[in-house]
Amino acid sequence: MATLILSTVGTALGGPIGGAIGAVLGRAVDSAVIGTPTRQGPRLTELAVSTSSYGQPVPRVFGTMRVPGAIIWATELVESSQTSGGKGQPKTTTYSYAISFAVALSSRPVAAIGRIWADGALLRGSAGDLKVGGVMRLHKGTGDDEVDPLIVADKVAQGCAFRDLAYLVFEDLELASFGNRIPALSFEVTAPDGTLDVVDLLEDIPLATAAGVPLTGLRGFADQGGSRADLLAHVAQVFPLTLGAAAEGLSLSPVEVGEQIALPRPVVGRLDGEDRAEPRVRRDGSMREVPAALRYYDPARDYQPSLQRAPGVGGASEQIEFPGAFAAPDAQRRIATLHRRALTARDKLEWRIAEPAAGIVPGAVVTRASHGDVWRVSSWEWHADGIDLGLERIARLPTGQSVADPGSGPPPLDDVPGELVLRYVELPWDGSGDPATPQRYAALSMAGTRSPIALSAVEGDALLPLGQVGRGDTVQGASVAPLAPSPSLLFEAEATLEIALASAGMQLQSVDMPALLSGANRLLLGEEVLQFRHAEPLGDGHWRLTGLLRGRAGTEHHAAAGHAPGTAVILIDHRLVALPAQDHMEIAALPGAGSTEPVYAALSSAGVTQRPLTPVHPRVDLTAAGDAVWSWVRRARGGWRWQDGVDMPLVEERETYQVGLGSLETPHALWEVTGPSFSLTQTQWADLRALHPLAALWVRQIGTRGLSHPVHLPPAPSQETN
Repeated sequence: MATLILSTVGTALGGPIGGAIGAVLGRAVDSAVIGTPTRQGPRLTELAVSTSSYGQPVPRVFGTMRVPGAIIWATELVESSQTSGGKGQPKTTTYSYAISFAVALSSRPVAAIGRIWADGALLRGSAGDLKVGGVMRLHKGTGDDEVDPLIVADKVAQGCAFRDLAYLVFEDLELASFGNRIPALSFEVTAPDGTLDVVDLLEDIPLATAAGVPLTGLRGFADQGGSRADLLAHVAQVFPLTLGAAAEGLSLSPVEVGEQIALPRPVVGRLDGEDRAEPRVRRDGSMREVPAALRYYDPARDYQPSLQRAPGVGGASEQIEFPGAFAAPDAQRRIATLHRRALTARDKLEWRIAEPAAGIVPGAVVTRASHGDVWRVSSWEWHADGIDLGLERIARLPTGQSVADPGSGPPPLDDVPGELVLRYVELPWDGSGDPATPQRYAALSMAGTRSPIALSAVEGDALLPLGQVGRGDTVQGASVAPLAPSPSLLFEAEATLEIALASAGMQLQSVDMPALLSGANRLLLGEEVLQFRHAEPLGDGHWRLTGLLRGRAGTEHHAAAGHAPGTAVILIDHRLVALPAQDHMEIAALPGAGSTEPVYAALSSAGVTQRPLTPVHPRVDLTAAGDAVWSWVRRARGGWRWQDGVDMPLVEERETYQVGLGSLETPHALWEVTGPSFSLTQTQWADLRALHPLAALWVRQIGTRGLSHPVHLPPAPSQETN
């Protein structure tokens, strides 16, 4: 007498594969598939994060799965500093840090990388946008990957391509948001597989499988290493398998009703010294052995562990923990099937046949002629006078759609990248650097991303990279109401400016008066530079600014003209991207994600950096002889603070002024003087008045590379009397 069950199929029928492999697979599958359903495999844990531990396994990723990764290379921290203020304003130096490193993701090829989480928050969104500054490159692990250029630059000849290993390289990832350390990372990785199959999981074991065994509903799985027998046992918890034998060796197939074989009539009567009657069904086991709940990873909840129960089951129950990714309806359908299958399989039947019958072997599906139920052969036992078959009832599984609640969770906010807003401006000289160099800046705003935004100069039909990148976080927008003209002489406590920012997430802040007088809250409105003390949010990106200082940095002539609604607004701070001083009049920006077309912007306020400032405090005096003497006070670019007893620096090559009578375009008379004064004799003034009675005098400073805006000179007293 001999017993043949699945654990011995490999040795008895293994064929060319050999008894050793067959026995290992058979023993693993036997207890998980046909034996007690309490074997549960690896436990689900909270999502792991990236480490750099020696000996840490790199998983094999199938489908789409969230994995932690392992850091395999890193540089030292790179420190950078930025100083703001100066020229009478308080100087503030801020420090930031970045690092470059590589993370191994999968020991088999991958197709793409989706979202990335850092310390639980999104580092990379679904649109491929990085939420902090930096550059990311994917090496897919296809075996022909070139070594990353950054690793080559760091290690020179020791640079490794890490072939057959899928990994990511981060270059200059900004760390300010993570406490200046590498954050705990996890990655959404997609393998190039289509429908997941057991054969894929056992890709390095040559099973003689005629057809695949699809893992229906499984979205992703990460094999963390270990034996293939254990892996197969874990999968068989949720996807029951049948181990069989073919001429070529062992084969796997799903546990399905499939083709049914009619059982021969049972042998009854007195056998082996005992009376054997018609076979009767008995019920073995308890409900505690029937799985009724499934824990899994849910992609809709950022791969957080979730739980689905079989219909009609509540409270404490046998639970399967499976470290794979399911959608909630698929998980609910899977546990409902497993529950009903295990519940039905408690019905056992012993059936003796007189001799072997074709096809009736362990794993075969059989029926009784007088009954409509279906059974699976779980074991057989040879006797001198027959063969005892052990049968388990097979459940008739329900069909149709499953409805399941995935549960709720607080997934990190994934703002979809918005429209890129680009403005290209030149600002008045701030007193730092070369006064002859134009101070040109790009204002970049793009909601929902901090991916690098590359800037290029437009030369005809070509785009020439400038080497500068921005992050799209400049605060800018447009005015929504007119702003009245201003003489720019006093602080206007009640003046109001209403603006709409490009994104609702942009923020402004109020400051106290000392900070305001030190240069805080500078705003470019059209071509006027102004400051505001109070910022009041109105909702939906709208703000009310009050307490204004108008016409700053020599832009008082723009303040005197006022502004219409829709005038561009840009906050002047460190988020502006400084550009080279080349004589290009148009630039383009192309974001790293969210767009494929460049955005263009023409230069605004060209030449304002080098334009001298308008003279101030004009006056006229009469000499004893009746001659008229006009005078004014010179100002200098970058010298924004008056200091008693200190001469204003001469920024221009020489001090000269142009004095004119009449219009700027076609003056009646024009003079050039080398000091801040101009005089006419009584006779000269009388002759000019006679010829041009309505014409007025004006003066403007002649700079090295341009003329200032004019200031009108007051009429002589003799003119006022007429």
